[in-house]
Amino acid sequence: MTFQPELLDQLLQSYEKPEDLLGEGGILKQLTKALVERCLEAEMKTHLETQEAQTQASKPANRRNGHSKKTIKGEFGEAEIAVPRDRDCE
Repeated sequence: MTFQPELLDQLLQSYEKPEDLLGEGGILKQLTKALVERCLEAEMKTHLETQEAQTQASKPANRRNGHSKKTIKGEFGEAEIAVPRDRDCE
């Protein structure tokens, strides 16, 4: 997959020094956090849709139940992410 040059230009428009890219509030950390959270939300959506299709009539459907905070670590340092939860915790 390739990124459009316009998207990269937009992301890097306020880039002035290496810390803007790799530092505590840098672009790499922000992108990693956004991508991980987006993937987790998509996974939860698929999980709940699959369960809903298989749910018995007598059992109430599983549904979202907020988010938990987790810390991930990487080359960018640490980032706190919001992990979606469901009622059945499955």
